[in-house]
Amino acid sequence: FIIADTPGHIQYTRNMVTGASTANLAIVLIDARKGVIEQTCRHAFIASLLQIQHVVICVNKMDLVDYKEEVFDGIVADFKDFASRLNVPHIDFIPISALNGDNVVDKSENMPWYQGSSLLYTLETVYIGHEFNHVDPRFSVQWVIRPQSKEHHDFRGFGGRVVGGVFKKGDEVMVLPSGFTTRIKGIHEFENELEEAFSPMSVALTLEDEIDISRGDMIVKPNNQPSVGQDVEAMVCWFSESATLQPGRKLGLRHTSRDVKAIVKEIRYKVDVNTLHKIEDDLEMRLNDIGRVVLRASNPLFFDPYTRNRLTGSFILVDEMTNNTVGAGMILER
Repeated sequence: FIIADTPGHIQYTRNMVTGASTANLAIVLIDARKGVIEQTCRHAFIASLLQIQHVVICVNKMDLVDYKEEVFDGIVADFKDFASRLNVPHIDFIPISALNGDNVVDKSENMPWYQGSSLLYTLETVYIGHEFNHVDPRFSVQWVIRPQSKEHHDFRGFGGRVVGGVFKKGDEVMVLPSGFTTRIKGIHEFENELEEAFSPMSVALTLEDEIDISRGDMIVKPNNQPSVGQDVEAMVCWFSESATLQPGRKLGLRHTSRDVKAIVKEIRYKVDVNTLHKIEDDLEMRLNDIGRVVLRASNPLFFDPYTRNRLTGSFILVDEMTNNTVGAGMILER
């Protein structure tokens, strides 16, 4: 397991967003003595916003409430009431005592009323294979490979990452933004040649026709194309301590392997991450704020909604003066 420990305090919202952006599962710890608090709601909201499909609610310190079933049941009911407003497909509830090891690795004898699995068993058996999009073929070009060596004198490949779907030798493909079509001649991974590549593999593609392709272009299937446009609407988390986000601000935008300039057209609202209420009277975004933002890019982007593809539906915002990452965005459905 790769574990990201993200604090629950409001000033670390950006840490939670960063950690959740690549996570398959989130563990939210609840103190059995305190129950569902603001930090619990904030963690759950961000897990939902970042489309984490599996959330495990660990009710910790059960030893300090005498392992009482009614305490656990009350917390489960409270969290389910809040989570009914979120989009989290799968939630597990596990009563644990981290100090004593109850229900962490093995089932606890102190809580015979709990019939579920231990935390480790849950982590080892959760199914995450469906979380990559294998339906919509997307290949983000990062580099044009021209070795110009004796053994590879005429080799011209396109290195990048499959950010969606499956590509096979012989498939007809289209290159964006040019719109030219061709077929895949070969799929290469180091010294090996593959018959197919799928998300999230990094490979090099060779094509049957000579087409002008460069970094930032995207190879797709002609009958399954992403949205193409300069205007995107997204949920943005603002990371900068020294600067704010307001309409008219110009930033760099990095989406897959494509770098463009962007301007903030509108901030529709901010979200109170504790109550999920919209804030519409103060539309200047500061450190750790999350809001719905409309951006216009200088060149077209090739994207899918974040709910459909986390790789083609996300981007980062960059301050071009300092080169600092100042925001992260999740593209919404049009």
